[in-house]
Amino acid sequence: MNAAVSEALGQSDAFLAFMERVAAVAAVDRPVLLVGERGTGKELAAARLHFHSPRWEGPFVATNLAALPRSLVEAELFGHEAGAFTGAVKRRAGRFEAASGGTLFLDELQATPRPVQEKLLRAVEYGVIERLGASESVAVDARIVAATNVDPRRLVSRGKLLPDLLDRLAFAVLHVPPLRARLGDIAYLAGRFAARFAAELGRPDPPSFSPSALRILESHSWPGNIRELKNTVERAVFDAPTSRIDAIALDPFASPYDPPAVEVQEGIIPSWPPEASSSSLPHLPPLSPSPSSPPTWSSSLASFERSLLRQALAAAGGNQRRAAAMLGLTYDQFRGHYRKHAAALDAGSKAP
Repeated sequence: MNAAVSEALGQSDAFLAFMERVAAVAAVDRPVLLVGERGTGKELAAARLHFHSPRWEGPFVATNLAALPRSLVEAELFGHEAGAFTGAVKRRAGRFEAASGGTLFLDELQATPRPVQEKLLRAVEYGVIERLGASESVAVDARIVAATNVDPRRLVSRGKLLPDLLDRLAFAVLHVPPLRARLGDIAYLAGRFAARFAAELGRPDPPSFSPSALRILESHSWPGNIRELKNTVERAVFDAPTSRIDAIALDPFASPYDPPAVEVQEGIIPSWPPEASSSSLPHLPPLSPSPSSPPTWSSSLASFERSLLRQALAAAGGNQRRAAAMLGLTYDQFRGHYRKHAAALDAGSKAP
């Protein structure tokens, strides 16, 4: 089986139901529209549609319309004749002709310029195209699978998509389930991604996730879906000193030098991951400034940070990586805050 198809992994009810629908639609030689959030695997679904269809021996041509310069979309899709524009020194077949006998996948449909949509409608409707600069039509035989991460009805209402084109593409509309709806697949996929990346790094032992790391993975909403999960897991494997993964850095852009007190300044209590719940850490005493001499903002903040660090270290038995995970920090972030308060923390640990 093609590698692109084998990449579509999952065992949840939502994922399996979607795969069954894909297999059923694949057998019918009609256009398909895939609707799904970014990172849900729309191209993998399109590849599966192709390789489970009677066209499976033909070409599968994937085109990301958003990645093409708008001025070149027409020439890329329909080809051009020699002299059609500056630099067109010879005839060139477009992607419709390249996909003839197979499937043409058009990702990011919303990026198609309006004039190109008119020609696309004719291609879908009648199976003919015109190369740029040509006066004669060319018959093509490509099944169209289009995809968008925006509700196509909104695109029509905003004038971004021709309603007639949507009607022609919508023989079957398949909604790709987001990762947050695929219950049970997060841990399954994380394990697969971790094992594969560890092997790529040449590490002998397969990685395993601690219960707290799994809880962090499973409680995240994953707005970037599978792509975000894969990147997060691979970072965790790379950063882990052993095959056991305890720390999960959900935000790769968080700087270890930015104080977490920004949340406190805005009046928001920092959120605690499940491992740092009341069962594992004692409650912090409220800050009670004396009415006669209120402490400064910076001193109160520093005291609060030291209290968090002390309690997390105590609950983690002194293990700084585990303490960092409890606080929802990367190890580097934790070390940055620890160094800032090291003198006070060391003095406190030596106090009688």
